[in-house]
Amino acid sequence: MRARGSLLGLAAGDALGAPAENLSPSEIRRRWGRLTEVEGGGTDDTEYAIFAASLLVRHGHALTSADVAEAYRREIIPSVTGPMRGAGFSELGTIEALRRGLEPPLTGRVHQHGWSDGLAMRAAPYGIFCPGDPAEAARLIEQDGLVSGSGEGIFGGRAVAGAVAAAMAGATPGEAVEAALSVIPADSWTARAVVRARDVVAEGTADELALVEALHEAVVVRHYPWTDLAPEAVALALAAVLAGGGDVETTVTFGVSLGRDADTIGAIAGSVAGAVQGEDGVPARWAARIGPVSGKCLPVVAGRHVLDVADELAEGL
Repeated sequence: MRARGSLLGLAAGDALGAPAENLSPSEIRRRWGRLTEVEGGGTDDTEYAIFAASLLVRHGHALTSADVAEAYRREIIPSVTGPMRGAGFSELGTIEALRRGLEPPLTGRVHQHGWSDGLAMRAAPYGIFCPGDPAEAARLIEQDGLVSGSGEGIFGGRAVAGAVAAAMAGATPGEAVEAALSVIPADSWTARAVVRARDVVAEGTADELALVEALHEAVVVRHYPWTDLAPEAVALALAAVLAGGGDVETTVTFGVSLGRDADTIGAIAGSVAGAVQGEDGVPARWAARIGPVSGKCLPVVAGRHVLDVADELAEGL
């Protein structure tokens, strides 16, 4: 089942990449050689994807940014009584904006982190919900994105949702990447980064280290102090999908080896590759390590399992 494969791939990529978050490829190699085994749990990437899925189950294709904002106010904000552990810049900024009484799209603009990959990390449910319809997946996730992001942050979410939607209908990795590009402006930072990354992989190299270096040279913003840039994370994740030929294990292990926002890169890459290959394509040893989420970032989703969430999304199609 492709829905299960996508969310299992997301959760596995998130968990595999978590120890490597914010590290350089060379530091990852020094510590682990190559990360191949899921040891711990996931991060906010998986929990926010489950939350996004719950919005789709409730509202379906009628989902609006007002619905998303109301869900934040009702289900997330009441549980935030202190520091919000593990949350990204855009989500933290959104909560503060909503507390001030602002409404979308202002809630996604005032915090100055609209370029964050927070939307891209939770995009898979929108693609799952719209198999074969990247445009509709992109339209729906933009409603979510208007609450917490703007500009390139929204484009990143649209791109991933489009890629997953195409993969859900049997697209190849290359076709999924083209679907991602089809739902974002060609002159956007995100599109340019994805094209550069795609071209680097297409040029080919037998040396994986050289490929990692070439991808970093093509899309990484080295002077910026944070790693959660949507154009960068999305481009690197889709490059991993291409480099892995859609194979989930190859895709995800390569994705997290790229470092930077490794858990999000792994989650995005895993969600696309998992949709390409289906549940059976996710290594059984990884799937066995994926349990219900703890709710450490979003208490409202504590105890939910991505497989149950995938089934709910599939039933709602």
